[in-house]
Amino acid sequence: MSEQLTGKKQGESQADAAALDALSEAIESGAGLPAVARAASKALGASVALIDRSSAVLAVAAGSSAEESKLLSGADGVDSLELRVADSVVGELRYRARGGDPSPTLMRMVSTLLALELERSRAPEWASDEAAGEFVRAVLERRVTDRGDIIARGSELAADMSKGAGVVIARAIPRAAQTGDWRARVLVVSLRALRAASSGSIADLTEDGERATVSALVPAAEADVVERAATALARELDASLPGFHVTVARSRWASDPADLYRAGQEALLAANVAEAEGIDRLAFEDTGSYRLLLPAMSEDPGELYRFYEETVAPLSAYDEQYETDLVATIEAYLDNDGNVTPTAEQLFTHRHTVRYRLERVKELSGHDITSTEGREKLGLGLKAMRVLGIARPRGPAQEPGTEAGRAKVRGKNEE
Repeated sequence: MSEQLTGKKQGESQADAAALDALSEAIESGAGLPAVARAASKALGASVALIDRSSAVLAVAAGSSAEESKLLSGADGVDSLELRVADSVVGELRYRARGGDPSPTLMRMVSTLLALELERSRAPEWASDEAAGEFVRAVLERRVTDRGDIIARGSELAADMSKGAGVVIARAIPRAAQTGDWRARVLVVSLRALRAASSGSIADLTEDGERATVSALVPAAEADVVERAATALARELDASLPGFHVTVARSRWASDPADLYRAGQEALLAANVAEAEGIDRLAFEDTGSYRLLLPAMSEDPGELYRFYEETVAPLSAYDEQYETDLVATIEAYLDNDGNVTPTAEQLFTHRHTVRYRLERVKELSGHDITSTEGREKLGLGLKAMRVLGIARPRGPAQEPGTEAGRAKVRGKNEE
Protein backbone atom coordinates (compact mmCIF):
# COMPACT_ATOMS: atom_id res chain seq x y z
CA MET A 1 0.00 0.00 0.00
CA SER A 2 2.79 2.40 0.96
CA GLU A 3 4.54 1.64 -2.34
CA GLN A 4 1.36 2.54 -4.23
CA LEU A 5 1.09 5.87 -2.36
CA THR A 6 4.74 6.61 -2.99
CA GLY A 7 4.29 5.86 -6.68
CA LYS A 8 1.21 8.11 -6.81
CA LYS A 9 3.09 11.01 -5.20
CA GLN A 10 5.99 10.57 -7.58
CA GLY A 11 3.59 10.62 -10.50
CA GLU A 12 1.95 13.81 -9.24
CA SER A 13 5.34 15.42 -8.72
CA GLN A 14 6.41 14.52 -12.23
CA ALA A 15 3.15 15.90 -13.64
CA ASP A 16 3.57 19.12 -11.66
CA ALA A 17 7.15 19.49 -12.86
CA ALA A 18 6.09 19.00 -16.48
CA ALA A 19 3.29 21.56 -16.07
CA LEU A 20 5.66 24.10 -14.54
CA ASP A 21 8.17 23.44 -17.30
CA ALA A 22 5.52 24.22 -19.93
CA LEU A 23 4.51 27.40 -18.11
CA SER A 24 8.13 28.51 -17.80
CA GLU A 25 8.69 27.87 -21.52
CA ALA A 26 5.68 30.06 -22.40
CA ILE A 27 7.07 32.87 -20.25
CA GLU A 28 10.65 32.56 -21.50
CA SER A 29 9.59 32.54 -25.14
CA GLY A 30 7.77 35.87 -24.74
CA ALA A 31 4.60 34.34 -26.14
CA GLY A 32 2.42 36.89 -24.33
CA LEU A 33 -0.14 36.75 -21.55
CA PRO A 34 -2.81 34.78 -23.48
CA ALA A 35 -0.32 31.94 -24.08
CA VAL A 36 0.86 32.16 -20.48
CA ALA A 37 -2.75 31.93 -19.29
CA ARG A 38 -3.31 28.82 -21.41
CA ALA A 39 -0.19 27.21 -19.95
CA ALA A 40 -1.31 28.10 -16.42
CA SER A 41 -4.74 26.61 -17.17
CA LYS A 42 -3.15 23.37 -18.28
CA ALA A 43 -0.81 23.29 -15.29
CA LEU A 44 -3.63 23.80 -12.78
CA GLY A 45 -6.25 21.74 -14.56
CA ALA A 46 -8.55 24.74 -14.31
CA SER A 47 -10.07 27.58 -16.27
CA VAL A 48 -8.16 30.75 -15.42
CA ALA A 49 -8.41 34.53 -15.80
CA LEU A 50 -5.57 36.99 -15.31
CA ILE A 51 -6.60 40.41 -14.01
CA ASP A 52 -4.22 43.28 -13.33
CA ARG A 53 -4.23 45.56 -10.29
CA SER A 54 -6.54 48.04 -12.01
CA SER A 55 -9.16 45.28 -12.50
CA ALA A 56 -8.49 45.10 -16.25
CA VAL A 57 -8.93 41.58 -17.65
CA LEU A 58 -5.68 40.67 -19.43
CA ALA A 59 -6.20 37.06 -20.50
CA VAL A 60 -8.70 34.24 -20.10
CA ALA A 61 -8.24 30.53 -20.72
CA ALA A 62 -11.62 28.84 -20.58
CA GLY A 63 -13.36 26.11 -22.53
CA SER A 64 -16.41 28.17 -23.45
CA SER A 65 -17.90 31.65 -23.29
CA ALA A 66 -20.16 30.45 -20.46
CA GLU A 67 -17.12 29.30 -18.50
CA GLU A 68 -15.45 32.66 -19.15
CA SER A 69 -18.53 34.48 -17.85
CA LYS A 70 -18.44 32.44 -14.66
CA LEU A 71 -14.79 33.33 -14.11
CA LEU A 72 -15.26 37.05 -14.64
CA SER A 73 -18.44 37.28 -12.57
CA GLY A 74 -16.97 35.32 -9.65
CA ALA A 75 -19.67 32.65 -9.75
CA ASP A 76 -19.85 29.71 -7.35
CA GLY A 77 -16.84 27.45 -7.61
CA VAL A 78 -14.51 30.26 -8.74
CA ASP A 79 -11.52 30.85 -6.47
CA SER A 80 -9.42 34.01 -6.38
CA LEU A 81 -5.79 34.52 -5.47
CA GLU A 82 -3.84 37.78 -5.19
CA LEU A 83 -0.73 37.88 -7.33
CA ARG A 84 2.10 39.55 -5.40
CA VAL A 85 5.67 40.59 -6.01
CA ALA A 86 7.23 41.24 -2.61
CA ASP A 87 4.64 43.33 -0.74
CA SER A 88 2.95 44.74 -3.83
CA VAL A 89 -0.25 43.37 -5.32
CA VAL A 90 0.22 43.27 -9.10
CA GLY A 91 -2.96 41.46 -10.04
CA GLU A 92 -5.38 38.63 -9.41
CA LEU A 93 -5.70 35.04 -10.58
CA ARG A 94 -9.20 33.62 -10.82
CA TYR A 95 -9.55 29.91 -11.44
CA ARG A 96 -12.20 27.21 -11.54
CA ALA A 97 -10.89 23.68 -11.17
CA ARG A 98 -12.14 21.14 -13.69
CA GLY A 99 -11.36 18.19 -11.42
CA GLY A 100 -9.62 18.10 -8.06
CA ASP A 101 -7.97 21.17 -6.57
CA PRO A 102 -4.33 21.71 -7.55
CA SER A 103 -1.75 20.96 -4.89
CA PRO A 104 -0.71 23.89 -2.65
CA THR A 105 2.89 23.61 -3.89
CA LEU A 106 1.86 23.77 -7.54
CA MET A 107 -0.55 26.61 -6.81
CA ARG A 108 2.19 28.62 -5.14
CA MET A 109 4.70 28.05 -7.92
CA VAL A 110 2.21 28.92 -10.68
CA SER A 111 1.01 32.07 -8.92
CA THR A 112 4.59 33.21 -8.33
CA LEU A 113 5.49 32.78 -12.00
CA LEU A 114 2.32 34.56 -13.10
CA ALA A 115 2.94 37.47 -10.72
CA LEU A 116 6.48 37.97 -11.99
CA GLU A 117 5.37 37.83 -15.63
CA LEU A 118 2.51 40.22 -14.98
CA GLU A 119 4.85 42.67 -13.28
CA ARG A 120 7.36 42.43 -16.13
CA SER A 121 4.85 42.84 -18.94
CA ARG A 122 2.86 45.65 -17.35
CA ALA A 123 5.72 47.62 -15.76
CA PRO A 124 6.25 50.04 -18.69
CA GLU A 125 2.53 50.91 -18.78
CA TRP A 126 2.39 51.41 -15.03
CA ALA A 127 5.53 53.53 -15.16
CA SER A 128 3.95 55.69 -17.87
CA ASP A 129 0.81 56.15 -15.77
CA GLU A 130 2.92 57.11 -12.76
CA ALA A 131 4.88 59.65 -14.81
CA ALA A 132 1.63 61.11 -16.12
CA GLY A 133 0.24 61.32 -12.57
CA GLU A 134 3.34 63.15 -11.37
CA PHE A 135 3.06 65.66 -14.23
CA VAL A 136 -0.62 66.30 -13.50
CA ARG A 137 0.22 66.92 -9.83
CA ALA A 138 3.05 69.28 -10.78
CA VAL A 139 0.75 71.37 -12.98
CA LEU A 140 -2.16 71.50 -10.53
CA GLU A 141 0.15 72.33 -7.61
CA ARG A 142 1.78 75.10 -9.65
CA ARG A 143 5.21 73.45 -9.67
CA VAL A 144 5.26 73.72 -13.47
CA THR A 145 4.01 77.08 -14.75
CA ASP A 146 5.94 77.89 -17.92
CA ARG A 147 3.87 77.45 -21.09
CA GLY A 148 6.77 75.87 -23.01
CA ASP A 149 7.54 73.42 -20.20
CA ILE A 150 3.92 72.34 -19.92
CA ILE A 151 3.62 71.75 -23.65
CA ALA A 152 6.97 69.92 -23.85
CA ARG A 153 6.37 67.65 -20.89
CA GLY A 154 2.83 66.96 -22.01
CA SER A 155 4.07 65.97 -25.47
CA GLU A 156 6.41 63.42 -23.89
CA LEU A 157 3.28 61.78 -22.46
CA ALA A 158 1.34 62.03 -25.77
CA ALA A 159 -0.78 64.90 -24.37
CA ASP A 160 -0.80 67.77 -26.86
CA MET A 161 -1.91 70.84 -24.92
CA SER A 162 -0.49 73.44 -27.28
CA LYS A 163 -4.01 74.52 -28.32
CA GLY A 164 -5.43 74.52 -24.83
CA ALA A 165 -6.87 72.14 -22.25
CA GLY A 166 -9.27 71.82 -19.37
CA VAL A 167 -9.38 70.06 -16.01
CA VAL A 168 -11.93 67.43 -15.04
CA ILE A 169 -12.21 65.99 -11.52
CA ALA A 170 -14.10 62.82 -10.59
CA ARG A 171 -14.68 61.53 -7.08
CA ALA A 172 -15.95 58.05 -6.24
CA ILE A 173 -17.13 56.84 -2.84
CA PRO A 174 -18.25 53.21 -2.41
CA ARG A 175 -21.70 52.68 -0.93
CA ALA A 176 -20.58 49.31 0.46
CA ALA A 177 -17.28 47.61 1.29
CA GLN A 178 -15.20 46.81 -1.80
CA THR A 179 -12.62 44.10 -2.44
CA GLY A 180 -9.40 44.47 -4.38
CA ASP A 181 -7.80 47.70 -5.57
CA TRP A 182 -11.03 49.45 -6.55
CA ARG A 183 -9.35 52.86 -6.64
CA ALA A 184 -7.09 51.78 -9.48
CA ARG A 185 -10.18 50.62 -11.34
CA VAL A 186 -11.67 54.11 -10.96
CA LEU A 187 -8.54 55.50 -12.65
CA VAL A 188 -8.64 52.98 -15.50
CA VAL A 189 -12.33 53.57 -16.19
CA SER A 190 -11.80 57.34 -16.06
CA LEU A 191 -8.90 57.30 -18.50
CA ARG A 192 -10.84 55.07 -20.89
CA ALA A 193 -13.74 57.52 -20.98
CA LEU A 194 -11.64 60.68 -21.14
CA ARG A 195 -9.35 59.40 -23.89
CA ALA A 196 -12.33 58.39 -25.99
CA ALA A 197 -13.48 62.02 -25.84
CA SER A 198 -10.01 63.62 -26.03
CA SER A 199 -6.98 61.59 -27.07
CA GLY A 200 -3.99 62.26 -24.84
CA SER A 201 -5.91 62.90 -21.61
CA ILE A 202 -3.76 62.14 -18.57
CA ALA A 203 -4.74 61.82 -14.93
CA ASP A 204 -3.62 61.48 -11.35
CA LEU A 205 -5.27 59.35 -8.67
CA THR A 206 -5.36 60.44 -5.02
CA GLU A 207 -6.91 58.73 -2.00
CA ASP A 208 -8.66 60.38 0.92
CA GLY A 209 -10.09 57.83 3.32
CA GLU A 210 -12.83 55.98 1.46
CA ARG A 211 -12.83 58.50 -1.39
CA ALA A 212 -10.87 58.18 -4.64
CA THR A 213 -10.26 61.34 -6.67
CA VAL A 214 -9.16 61.41 -10.31
CA SER A 215 -7.80 64.77 -11.53
CA ALA A 216 -7.34 64.90 -15.30
CA LEU A 217 -5.79 67.25 -17.82
CA VAL A 218 -7.88 67.11 -21.00
CA PRO A 219 -6.22 68.46 -24.18
CA ALA A 220 -8.78 70.55 -26.05
CA ALA A 221 -8.75 73.05 -28.89
CA GLU A 222 -12.18 74.34 -27.86
CA ALA A 223 -14.45 74.48 -24.82
CA ASP A 224 -16.91 71.87 -26.12
CA VAL A 225 -14.25 69.15 -25.90
CA VAL A 226 -13.88 69.62 -22.14
CA GLU A 227 -17.64 69.51 -21.68
CA ARG A 228 -17.97 66.33 -23.77
CA ALA A 229 -15.13 64.69 -21.85
CA ALA A 230 -16.78 65.41 -18.50
CA THR A 231 -20.13 64.11 -19.76
CA ALA A 232 -18.54 60.94 -21.13
CA LEU A 233 -16.66 60.41 -17.86
CA ALA A 234 -19.81 60.73 -15.76
CA ARG A 235 -21.69 58.32 -18.01
CA GLU A 236 -18.87 55.72 -17.98
CA LEU A 237 -18.35 55.86 -14.23
CA ASP A 238 -22.07 55.46 -13.58
CA ALA A 239 -22.18 52.43 -15.88
CA SER A 240 -18.98 50.80 -14.62
CA LEU A 241 -19.29 51.56 -10.90
CA PRO A 242 -22.92 50.94 -9.93
CA GLY A 243 -22.02 50.50 -6.25
CA PHE A 244 -20.48 53.96 -5.94
CA HIS A 245 -21.56 57.54 -5.50
CA VAL A 246 -19.81 59.54 -8.21
CA THR A 247 -19.26 63.30 -8.50
CA VAL A 248 -17.83 64.84 -11.69
CA ALA A 249 -16.79 68.49 -12.02
CA ARG A 250 -15.00 70.48 -14.71
CA SER A 251 -13.24 73.77 -15.27
CA ARG A 252 -13.64 76.24 -18.06
CA TRP A 253 -11.49 75.77 -21.13
CA ALA A 254 -8.01 77.28 -20.85
CA SER A 255 -6.77 78.40 -24.25
CA ASP A 256 -3.28 78.95 -22.78
CA PRO A 257 -1.72 75.93 -21.00
CA ALA A 258 -0.11 78.39 -18.55
CA ASP A 259 -3.62 78.88 -17.12
CA LEU A 260 -4.06 75.23 -16.16
CA TYR A 261 -3.37 75.90 -12.48
CA ARG A 262 -6.32 78.30 -12.47
CA ALA A 263 -8.41 75.71 -14.33
CA GLY A 264 -7.48 73.12 -11.73
CA GLN A 265 -8.70 75.42 -8.97
CA GLU A 266 -11.94 75.95 -10.87
CA ALA A 267 -12.53 72.21 -11.15
CA LEU A 268 -11.64 71.69 -7.49
CA LEU A 269 -14.02 74.43 -6.38
CA ALA A 270 -16.81 72.92 -8.48
CA ALA A 271 -16.09 69.42 -7.11
CA ASN A 272 -16.13 70.63 -3.49
CA VAL A 273 -19.37 72.56 -3.98
CA ALA A 274 -21.02 69.66 -5.82
CA GLU A 275 -20.09 67.19 -3.10
CA ALA A 276 -21.26 69.52 -0.31
CA GLU A 277 -24.61 70.19 -1.99
CA GLY A 278 -25.23 66.63 -3.21
CA ILE A 279 -24.91 67.47 -6.91
CA ASP A 280 -23.58 64.71 -9.17
CA ARG A 281 -22.39 66.93 -12.05
CA LEU A 282 -21.21 70.53 -11.90
CA ALA A 283 -19.30 72.88 -14.18
CA PHE A 284 -17.42 75.82 -12.72
CA GLU A 285 -19.50 78.31 -14.68
CA ASP A 286 -22.61 76.91 -12.98
CA THR A 287 -21.39 77.45 -9.40
CA GLY A 288 -23.06 80.86 -9.13
CA SER A 289 -21.75 83.17 -6.43
CA TYR A 290 -19.19 80.58 -5.36
CA ARG A 291 -17.14 81.78 -8.33
CA LEU A 292 -16.38 84.97 -6.41
CA LEU A 293 -14.37 82.93 -3.90
CA LEU A 294 -12.03 81.47 -6.54
CA PRO A 295 -9.32 84.15 -6.18
CA ALA A 296 -9.21 83.60 -2.42
CA MET A 297 -9.11 79.84 -2.86
CA SER A 298 -6.36 80.02 -5.51
CA GLU A 299 -4.15 82.75 -4.07
CA ASP A 300 -4.79 82.86 -0.34
CA PRO A 301 -6.76 79.86 0.96
CA GLY A 302 -5.49 80.67 4.43
CA GLU A 303 -7.58 83.84 4.49
CA LEU A 304 -10.62 81.87 3.34
CA TYR A 305 -10.02 79.33 6.10
CA ARG A 306 -9.68 82.11 8.68
CA PHE A 307 -13.07 83.50 7.62
CA TYR A 308 -14.58 80.02 8.06
CA GLU A 309 -12.94 79.81 11.51
CA GLU A 310 -14.55 83.13 12.49
CA THR A 311 -18.05 82.14 11.39
CA VAL A 312 -19.09 78.51 10.94
CA ALA A 313 -16.22 76.57 12.55
CA PRO A 314 -17.47 77.03 16.15
CA LEU A 315 -20.89 75.71 15.11
CA SER A 316 -19.37 72.73 13.31
CA ALA A 317 -17.22 71.89 16.34
CA TYR A 318 -20.28 72.12 18.62
CA ASP A 319 -22.27 69.83 16.31
CA GLU A 320 -19.47 67.27 16.28
CA GLN A 321 -19.12 67.30 20.06
CA TYR A 322 -22.79 67.31 21.04
CA GLU A 323 -24.42 65.73 17.97
CA THR A 324 -26.55 68.81 17.30
CA ASP A 325 -27.68 70.32 14.00
CA LEU A 326 -26.65 73.98 14.16
CA VAL A 327 -24.92 74.01 10.76
CA ALA A 328 -27.84 72.25 9.08
CA THR A 329 -30.20 74.72 10.75
CA ILE A 330 -28.46 77.84 9.43
CA GLU A 331 -28.29 76.24 5.98
CA ALA A 332 -32.04 75.61 6.03
CA TYR A 333 -32.76 79.05 7.54
CA LEU A 334 -30.82 80.82 4.80
CA ASP A 335 -32.42 78.63 2.10
CA ASN A 336 -35.84 79.69 3.40
CA ASP A 337 -35.04 83.44 3.37
CA GLY A 338 -34.90 83.71 7.14
CA ASN A 339 -38.40 82.30 7.69
CA VAL A 340 -38.65 80.09 10.78
CA THR A 341 -41.82 78.16 9.87
CA PRO A 342 -40.62 76.60 6.55
CA THR A 343 -37.22 76.03 8.17
CA ALA A 344 -38.85 73.98 10.93
CA GLU A 345 -40.87 72.04 8.35
CA GLN A 346 -37.76 71.29 6.31
CA LEU A 347 -35.93 70.03 9.40
CA PHE A 348 -38.98 68.12 10.72
CA THR A 349 -38.78 69.91 14.05
CA HIS A 350 -40.65 72.58 16.05
CA ARG A 351 -40.38 76.33 15.47
CA HIS A 352 -39.26 76.82 19.07
CA THR A 353 -36.40 74.41 18.49
CA VAL A 354 -35.29 76.40 15.45
CA ARG A 355 -35.35 79.65 17.45
CA TYR A 356 -33.40 77.97 20.28
CA ARG A 357 -30.77 76.83 17.81
CA LEU A 358 -30.47 80.29 16.26
CA GLU A 359 -29.79 81.69 19.73
CA ARG A 360 -27.06 79.08 20.22
CA VAL A 361 -25.63 80.10 16.83
CA LYS A 362 -25.42 83.70 18.03
CA GLU A 363 -23.79 82.71 21.34
CA LEU A 364 -21.18 80.44 19.72
CA SER A 365 -20.28 82.42 16.60
CA GLY A 366 -20.98 85.98 17.71
CA HIS A 367 -23.14 86.54 14.61
CA ASP A 368 -26.90 87.15 14.74
CA ILE A 369 -28.30 85.34 11.71
CA THR A 370 -31.59 87.22 12.04
CA SER A 371 -29.76 90.42 11.07
CA THR A 372 -28.67 91.30 7.54
CA GLU A 373 -24.98 91.41 8.46
CA GLY A 374 -25.19 88.13 10.36
CA ARG A 375 -26.87 86.39 7.43
CA GLU A 376 -24.21 87.67 5.04
CA LYS A 377 -21.31 86.56 7.21
CA LEU A 378 -22.68 83.14 8.08
CA GLY A 379 -23.76 82.59 4.46
CA LEU A 380 -20.24 83.36 3.27
CA GLY A 381 -18.86 81.16 6.03
CA LEU A 382 -20.91 78.24 4.69
CA LYS A 383 -19.68 78.94 1.18
CA ALA A 384 -16.10 79.03 2.43
CA MET A 385 -16.62 75.67 4.14
CA ARG A 386 -17.91 74.12 0.91
CA VAL A 387 -15.28 75.68 -1.34
CA LEU A 388 -12.51 74.45 0.95
CA GLY A 389 -13.99 70.94 0.89
CA ILE A 390 -14.58 70.82 4.65
CA ALA A 391 -17.07 68.09 5.45
CA ARG A 392 -20.30 68.94 7.21
CA PRO A 393 -20.55 67.76 10.82
CA ARG A 394 -22.37 64.48 11.30
CA GLY A 395 -24.71 63.18 13.97
CA PRO A 396 -28.38 63.37 14.93
CA ALA A 397 -29.62 66.32 16.98
CA GLN A 398 -30.02 65.69 20.70
CA GLU A 399 -31.71 68.96 21.67
CA PRO A 400 -35.11 69.33 23.36
CA GLY A 401 -37.94 69.06 20.88
CA THR A 402 -36.11 66.89 18.36
CA GLU A 403 -37.20 63.53 19.73
CA ALA A 404 -33.67 62.51 20.80
CA GLY A 405 -32.31 63.07 17.34
CA ARG A 406 -34.88 61.07 15.36
CA ALA A 407 -36.18 63.11 12.47
CA LYS A 408 -39.90 62.87 11.95
CA VAL A 409 -40.86 61.30 8.64
CA ARG A 410 -44.02 62.49 6.93
CA GLY A 411 -46.73 59.87 6.75
CA LYS A 412 -45.12 57.47 9.22
CA ASN A 413 -45.47 56.92 12.94
CA GLU A 414 -42.57 57.87 15.14
CA GLU A 415 -40.51 55.05 16.44
